[in-house]
Amino acid sequence: MSLEIESADVIRLIEQFLKENNLLRTLQTLQEESTISLNTVDSVESFTMDIVNGHWDTVLKTVSVLKIPQKKTIDLYEQIALELMEMREISAARSLLRQTDAMQLLKEQQPERYLHLEHLLSRTYFDEKEAYPHDITKEKRRQIIAQSLANEVTVVAPSRLLALLGQSIKWQQQQGLITPDTAFDLFRGTAPVAQLEDDKEPENCYKTINFHRKQHLESAVFSPNGQYLVTGSYDGFIEIWNYLTGKIRKDFKYQAEDNMMMMDSAILCLAFSRDSEMLVSGSKDGKIRVWKIQTGQCIRRFSNAHSQGVTSVCFNRDNTQVLSSSFDFSIRIHGLKSGKTLKEFRGHTSFVNDVAYSIDGSRIISGSSDGTVKIWDAKSTECLYTIVLHEGAIVNTGVNAKTINKIIPLPKNMDQFIVCNQSQYIYILTLRGQLVKAINSGKNCDFISCSLSPKSELLYCVGEDNSLYTIDLTYNRLKNQNPLKLTESEIIGITHHPYSNIMASYDEEGHLSLWK
Repeated sequence: MSLEIESADVIRLIEQFLKENNLLRTLQTLQEESTISLNTVDSVESFTMDIVNGHWDTVLKTVSVLKIPQKKTIDLYEQIALELMEMREISAARSLLRQTDAMQLLKEQQPERYLHLEHLLSRTYFDEKEAYPHDITKEKRRQIIAQSLANEVTVVAPSRLLALLGQSIKWQQQQGLITPDTAFDLFRGTAPVAQLEDDKEPENCYKTINFHRKQHLESAVFSPNGQYLVTGSYDGFIEIWNYLTGKIRKDFKYQAEDNMMMMDSAILCLAFSRDSEMLVSGSKDGKIRVWKIQTGQCIRRFSNAHSQGVTSVCFNRDNTQVLSSSFDFSIRIHGLKSGKTLKEFRGHTSFVNDVAYSIDGSRIISGSSDGTVKIWDAKSTECLYTIVLHEGAIVNTGVNAKTINKIIPLPKNMDQFIVCNQSQYIYILTLRGQLVKAINSGKNCDFISCSLSPKSELLYCVGEDNSLYTIDLTYNRLKNQNPLKLTESEIIGITHHPYSNIMASYDEEGHLSLWK
């Protein structure tokens, strides 16, 4: 169910805020420019009692920021003029008659009624019967005016704007859109990135989202700001989730209306821009699309990005280019502005399964089913190093090297990156093609994928036994001797939250499991 909010109501909320904070000139300007009047009082009862009791100073101050119909304004000012005459405040009554807009309007529209007031003003005494003809008394006139003006005003709870904003933030916290107990930038609509939690390995599954087996996930990624989890499924749908509740995010209007982001074939890979505002997706048919996450709008299509499935994608540092790898043995860079392929890197002799920029963006690292890791110059496209890994060592070609599944640059050491190949080893290499460390699982089990913890102290690796192995990168050794069993089904991949100890795993049976 969508909620329609009138823009006029938003302006009234702002006007009420201005009034409460005594910003009356700004309030008057906003009312004049928007032609939307506030017409609120603190209490209708107090407002009417002020009129009934003739507290005209208070009444005029209140009315000065209200938009009252001309007829009712004239009635009010006429009554005040009569009472000033009765009190023989002749000078004040004369000023009211001759210098106020309401009385000038009366002079133009009802000259006889105005001349009657001038006549009363010129008398040396006040005749009540002449002032209030037809058996209407001063008290009755006050009552009539009070009731008339009461119909023009409403009461708004104090600090209504701030209360609504507070309720909105509270709801967003309950929905997991804002991390509780953190500062929130109301103007930008963002929470500052929370402090990184100390890295701690996942222990229990707190939520499972079930997809149909034919619609199982092929990719999943957390946004860099930690606000949401995005999934790409075999049927081409891209969906944004609240990873705390396991529910689809309905605060995105397009998702609430079932107008999902989607592609024509299976989504094989996803990646966010550094500011979390754009998402890039690669599909089985070789196409790439770039999306605006807030609107769900596709802002760039690369229809001929590759001739076969796109296996991995990522943005460059300034979000102007997309790097991709493919089953067509190639690596390419695509320009977001031009919509064209800018560079191509060729040299692998089989599927390129993963590709990444080095932390400084000067190098590109790729891993292939041909068993090689290649390090490229990002500008010249020259292949600088080709690395073959076998049994925990770098070897010359000629061996039956294992498929490379995952490449992860190490933020703590810009010169190093992690390689996960389909073996019992995890490798740490340098950008100069040197081996730093090979870490053995200690089990007769090959690794299929991995993900880095927020502080880059732990590396989570999934084995072919569908268990989670944790490697301590401080000491470069296996941490848990009893790996955590994630599922009975074959794991496709895992992804970790950027600053909380939350991990998502997804398998061939259509389960998306959330761990903490």
